[in-house]
Amino acid sequence: MTTSLSDYRAGRGSVPPTMLAWQVFGKGLENVGKDGQPVVIPVPHPGPRELLARIDAAGLCFSDIKILRLGGDHPRLHGRNLTTDPIIMGHEAAVTIVKVGADIEDKFSVGDRFVVQAEIFYKGENLAFGYLLPGALEQYVLLGDEILRGDDGLYVVPLQKHTGYAEAALSEPWACVVHSYRTDFRRQLCVGGVTWIIGAGAERQYTLGQLAKGSTGPRTILVSNLPQALATEVSGAAQRWGAQVLSIDIGGPDDLQQIQERHTAAGFDDIIVLGHPSVNLVAATAAALGKEGTLALALETPLPEPVPIDVGRIHYDYVRYLGTSAADISQAYTSSRDPHLKAGGKTFVIGGAGPMGQMHIQLAVESASGPQLVVVSDIDDERLELMAQQFDNAAREHDRQLVCVNPQQLGEQGFAQRLGELAPTGFDDIVVMVPSAPLAIGATQYLAAGGVMNMFAGIPRGTMTEVDLNRVAFDGIRFTGTSGSRIKDLQTTVSMTEAGELSPNRSVAAIGGIDAAHDGLRAVRDGLIPGKIVIYPQIAHLPLTALSELSQRLPEVASHLGPAATWTNETEAALLRHYLSRA
Repeated sequence: MTTSLSDYRAGRGSVPPTMLAWQVFGKGLENVGKDGQPVVIPVPHPGPRELLARIDAAGLCFSDIKILRLGGDHPRLHGRNLTTDPIIMGHEAAVTIVKVGADIEDKFSVGDRFVVQAEIFYKGENLAFGYLLPGALEQYVLLGDEILRGDDGLYVVPLQKHTGYAEAALSEPWACVVHSYRTDFRRQLCVGGVTWIIGAGAERQYTLGQLAKGSTGPRTILVSNLPQALATEVSGAAQRWGAQVLSIDIGGPDDLQQIQERHTAAGFDDIIVLGHPSVNLVAATAAALGKEGTLALALETPLPEPVPIDVGRIHYDYVRYLGTSAADISQAYTSSRDPHLKAGGKTFVIGGAGPMGQMHIQLAVESASGPQLVVVSDIDDERLELMAQQFDNAAREHDRQLVCVNPQQLGEQGFAQRLGELAPTGFDDIVVMVPSAPLAIGATQYLAAGGVMNMFAGIPRGTMTEVDLNRVAFDGIRFTGTSGSRIKDLQTTVSMTEAGELSPNRSVAAIGGIDAAHDGLRAVRDGLIPGKIVIYPQIAHLPLTALSELSQRLPEVASHLGPAATWTNETEAALLRHYLSRA
């Protein structure tokens, strides 16, 4: 490190020939680094079209623990042999440019600061920073074609000089929260896609309604057993769109699989089922959806029992279930409200006292148009108490009511009774922070008519769970779920942070230097820290330190903490000055 904070911020100073890095050699925490310590590797030299970036801050995430559990079997690692080809984790990163390739000196300068976008698409492949691309649990990293010239252009977002390193790094997880509320339900049939409309004993005079009004539509429409008037309307819309219409006979679930293989191996973009379908038919059509596919149910009578569906696909594949009891099919698509928390409504955050749950709670209590009531459940009283201390004042300042409940203490009946007292007609929004299908689907009983369940925690694909889809058709409830974020979400989050509209620093619960990453990952794995852990890779010999313990270890740094012992940019500057003076 350099010996001046101003020099450090400007990226000035010599770059060492070697650095510390936490390479991952296989499954389990024991395979992170060597004997619980980081390894020493060469600092790479940038080519003419590359940048060398210094890692200033790295947030630890539970997604890192998923890598440790699965190793090379993690879907994003594509079977990589970590023993011979290790990775470096860490996808929440704030960086400063310290070397610039000769060919791009007109575009970048030493001292430029960025936050890195985790989701990186290059030549159609999702590489992801901290997965296939080396991540932030090292002291320096090369930024090459994948990040500087990716499919969406530049996969870094520039930072202002005054922006803190921790708050910049935590813009990435915050962007995932932002993404989850701005990813709206599709309001029309997939343009250029494949749609299948199935009549199951339909008796009403169905119409496409607004779905037929657009100037563009699917490229292929399959129809099965439609009422004549609807078949005629579909034919007319298809002619206007230049779409092919195919009449398909179906006899059972086996036929559906064969039809999918013949017409769209990747799965259907839209399947609309009308009338009185069987549970087996609905389950088979749900299984035939492609990524970002929509199953719309226009039911005349309720389904006799819940439908087994893969609930993991709601989060990872953006599959959506829509419904209506009207003859106007477009009502299934257009009657849903957007997935933002309902202004003035009631929100329930399940398992919300952890690091990511706190971000949802902060957004709910601080948003200008947030809910009036925010209920948070968790089975850890200490985490609930700390979370309440952190957000009680903000809730009161914004005229919001924040209520914490522990379902284990109340018991099943007492818990249900308490939720009924708080929201007699149900919650407008439920945010699920626990990757449990039974817990998520069981909570639909607490959703109000027209309510939205945000399945934020990633339930694994292939998790088959019986779901009452009658509530989708007759009560208008909706399920949403998102994975990661996009560059526009990160840009929005950084803008909100730098405008003072968002404080990611509030999420920080513990800090550490490069040596502390191993202990930090263990703490994330075991749920030991009720908030985000931020690693400062340029600092050595700073053990993992909870902010509540900072006054004992570094009292001069702790004196700069904000109200309720919150991390601030001033605290960060004091920390860096302390360690720079010892370099």
